[in-house]
Amino acid sequence: MLKLILHTYKTSFSGLSRETWLLSIVMMFNRCGSMAVPFMGLYVTQSLHRSEVDAGLIITLFGIGSILGSAMGGKLTDLIGFRPVQILSSIIGGILFILFSTISHFSTLCILTVVISFFSDAFRPANFTAVVSYAKEGTTTRSYSLNRLATNIGWSVGISMAGIIASINYKLLFIVEGAVSILVGLSILFFLPKVQGFIKKAKENRTTQVIAKPWQDIFYVKFILLTTIFITCAFLMFRVVPVFFKEQWHIDEFAIGIIMGINGAVIALFEMIMINRIEKRRSPMFFIIIGAVFFASSYLLLSIPLIFHIAVAVLVMIVFTVGEMLVLPFINTVVVSRSNEYNRGLYAAGYTLSWSVAQVVGPLTGFYIARELGYNWLWAGIAFLLLLCAYAFRLLDKRH
Repeated sequence: MLKLILHTYKTSFSGLSRETWLLSIVMMFNRCGSMAVPFMGLYVTQSLHRSEVDAGLIITLFGIGSILGSAMGGKLTDLIGFRPVQILSSIIGGILFILFSTISHFSTLCILTVVISFFSDAFRPANFTAVVSYAKEGTTTRSYSLNRLATNIGWSVGISMAGIIASINYKLLFIVEGAVSILVGLSILFFLPKVQGFIKKAKENRTTQVIAKPWQDIFYVKFILLTTIFITCAFLMFRVVPVFFKEQWHIDEFAIGIIMGINGAVIALFEMIMINRIEKRRSPMFFIIIGAVFFASSYLLLSIPLIFHIAVAVLVMIVFTVGEMLVLPFINTVVVSRSNEYNRGLYAAGYTLSWSVAQVVGPLTGFYIARELGYNWLWAGIAFLLLLCAYAFRLLDKRH
């Protein structure tokens, strides 16, 4: 099995550009530092001693800033290039995260949350565009896979470390994330090359060509609307579920961090092997649909009345992760296939906006339903919506 894994990685990643490898290494460190947001709900309820609704409000405000940042980041990426957008958003966002750790006034935190998430998520469409821009011809899909592999290795390490740090002091999470974000921006500045003549070429393209807009692509609009609902449901696994583990199943922060870290570890070890074996066998939409079923199953497992909570929590995360490995790579494939070099920033912004909307709608709604009706009703409702999305994706695929 180990030889199979090593051989798969060797064949999958040979021939990739130096810039692609450097960008992936930078992304790995970026995700290692992504500690604060997954524990934001616990920070508000456990450290600030606020209610679950207040926790949902903070996370929702983070999503509002994320929507604005994703839209602006995509637009700026097509105007001035992905490199300056990544550098500025990383450095400014890092400084603001450190500032966040020094403030306890709730209203001020609410305002700062919006500003932080604006800069943090302006990074996402720029990075999406950077991957394809640095990729050698014919290596785009594998370049995205390497970037995703690095992202999940970083996530696995970072979220596990976050559990340890949170058990010591929640405020340290924001200080560490801020410092790492600043280092990421500086790394891009000093190690990743400029794209010569990008601004001049972008201006020429805007004056000489009719560039398709994402909102004019009917299939893409329908796809992104479904993806938004889908991701909103999936997103709660990393926002509401940690609070559920702590308050209902009495799992401590250290164990929660390890359990959440399973997600990135499994993806890092097995996603490339799985994708290489299945990607050409069926359409991307087929695997998105199957992944939705796995997502729904993971939430239903949370309703099982068993006393072995840690074991069930681990099983939930593994089932969810299988679904994620089936869904996210192929959503990327669909987005890339609909765009070109002149509008990729806007298309990427459309996709990252679905994540931002998920941050707005998901946590506040999820915490509210959990408080008013109970967690079991929340899990059942999420599972139903995910299965409904799977059916809608199937219809969309048939009509396309």
